[in-house]
Amino acid sequence: MMKLSSAEIKKILPHRYPLLLIDRIEELEPGKSARALRCVTEHEALFAGQELAVLPETLIIESLAQTGACALLTLPEFVGKTAYFGGIKAAEFMCPVYPGDVLELEVKLEKIKSSIGSGKATAKVAGQVVCLAELTFMIG
Repeated sequence: MMKLSSAEIKKILPHRYPLLLIDRIEELEPGKSARALRCVTEHEALFAGQELAVLPETLIIESLAQTGACALLTLPEFVGKTAYFGGIKAAEFMCPVYPGDVLELEVKLEKIKSSIGSGKATAKVAGQVVCLAELTFMIG
């Protein structure tokens, strides 16, 4: 199992602050799975001026997509390419995510066929599931 720092993630994904939504990869098995962390902080621009700050569900999904992209783009045949978020087959949100929470993101790739992949994604906070999703990716 591999681990990746923020600097190493930036070599794989084209995203930069504020669009890079994962802080580090805790476990990575290329082409199989990735487990990442995202530290949600009240200093993020999206929370400015909000009395009750809640992380938008779309950003939870994008965090999961970036985690899955790391698992996909570390396969030798995809190194140096770009992964595009292809879609959401299903998504369920159980509870809100607040500043101060640490999102534990996990994506298990299920199918990779040619330049299209899909996987099951789970986001947790303190071990409690906050989101389950099925995502698709395209390689360009």
